[in-house]
Amino acid sequence: MSGRLLLAIISTIIEEAALTVIFLVGLPEMDINPPLWLMFVVLTAWAGMATLVYRAGTRALDRKPVIGLSSMVGSRGVVVSPLSPVGLVRVKNELWAAKTEGSRIDSGEEIVVVGQKRMRLTVERAGQSKGRML
Repeated sequence: MSGRLLLAIISTIIEEAALTVIFLVGLPEMDINPPLWLMFVVLTAWAGMATLVYRAGTRALDRKPVIGLSSMVGSRGVVVSPLSPVGLVRVKNELWAAKTEGSRIDSGEEIVVVGQKRMRLTVERAGQSKGRML
């Protein structure tokens, strides 16, 4: 059993205990007396919701990242703000800080990612080849 599953089970038990106390002690203190069957319906719905959230969260955490710097080299994009030599580009539908080692590249021009350093992409005009393999 994974630690995440154990934590989900323990937290759900604590949450359901708190709901039970609210139903059996808190509401009667305020002269609100819901039927007992309503408490079971609420607790069952809460457990179902906790199960769905756990499964969705586990799938999201286990998913491999689709976009990242390592997958950017060779990708094509469009210049958003002119690169002279630094500006913004849109690659894989995300905005990235970019730098060109060549001449100025204007907005709207297509670019190719040829490298990266830290969180900045190095790009050149699409079709401009300097003998680099993509």
